[in-house]
Amino acid sequence: MNVPDDFPRDVTPASLSGAQMKLAGRLIDGKFVVGQTPEERFERWDLCEDLAQQLVPKAQADAAKYPGNTPDVTLQRVRNGLQRKGWVSVVEMDWLIERLRTLLGW
Repeated sequence: MNVPDDFPRDVTPASLSGAQMKLAGRLIDGKFVVGQTPEERFERWDLCEDLAQQLVPKAQADAAKYPGNTPDVTLQRVRNGLQRKGWVSVVEMDWLIERLRTLLGW
């Protein structure tokens, strides 16, 4: 499970009501775990990497269809379409678009 170091970690704190401070965690195999497990992080990375690979031909087709657009405009168009799906978080989306830029050599 070699997740790239630059792939974001889920650091979103859980929202728990009450006056006293709380730490959100889950009981997994007899241990309390806060945040993503390595396996969960790998699954999120795998999903984002797969999406980036699938989007290469889509971005290339969009760039060919609109040759006047810069790579940034094309990537923004891809991002807008992907955001409507709601498949990834904001930080995962940022990583995915940069990964797509790398795969395209832009």
